[in-house]
Amino acid sequence: MSAPSPTPSTPLFEVQDLHVSSTEGVEILRGVDLTVLPGEVHALMGPNGSGKSTLASVLLGSPEYVVTQGSIRFKGDDITDWSADVRGKAGLFLAFQYPLEVAGVSVINFLRQALSARKGIDLSVLELRLAIMDWMDRLGMDPSFADRYLNEGFSGGEKKRNEILQMAILEPEMAILDETDSGLDIDALRIVADGIAEVRRDRPDLGIVIITHYRRLLQYLRPDVVHILMDGRVVERGGADLAERLEAGGFDEFRDAESVEAESVEAESVEADSGASA
Repeated sequence: MSAPSPTPSTPLFEVQDLHVSSTEGVEILRGVDLTVLPGEVHALMGPNGSGKSTLASVLLGSPEYVVTQGSIRFKGDDITDWSADVRGKAGLFLAFQYPLEVAGVSVINFLRQALSARKGIDLSVLELRLAIMDWMDRLGMDPSFADRYLNEGFSGGEKKRNEILQMAILEPEMAILDETDSGLDIDALRIVADGIAEVRRDRPDLGIVIITHYRRLLQYLRPDVVHILMDGRVVERGGADLAERLEAGGFDEFRDAESVEAESVEAESVEADSGASA
């Protein structure tokens, strides 16, 4: 039996000391901690190769990675060993950096199957069409998209808006947005940001983790907490002003700090080993 929904003062989603390796045994994440309260927006920022997309995949249960230490908790339940489909049914959602094209499956049929699985009921296309048309209007989408094959022939902005439509229809309690701003021009970015804000107005307790390289999406969606991920671990966290600091100084400041801390930890380890052998 799943735990009751968290109150605003208790965590909706927790990642504790998460260590992750590839299936070949290469360590990628080295002790990530993350706590999201209901209604909070968190931004996870870092350079290429820092482990951001790996973290997104692991949070949704990708079999491509192995959790070697730590835990993932959702509404109080330990979901570390749950499969991706079980996590999705429980209320977790991932917006992909590169949404897949699915030939032969229309947007409305995909959403009907996904929502039926999420809610445990068999919805008719007619029932769902009314909800989709409402959300398409709210998100500024062409209604004809409902009958097009999923993401087939869609522009980058259309694919990202379609991901936000899925988030609106599936009504998750926790959303992981993996580089949703990737490849978007300024107009498309604003439309996507407005769409996310519209979903939040409808579901104010929705927790969101935005994974991004850049601050530009955060100019429209002000985060409650910003985390800087370097070399597989969070090296700095703070408020929205941390993203502004990053924009001004780049990742080098945090990379240098991470190197100094790593050297300090290594020196302490050597001293401890010397003391033990003395």
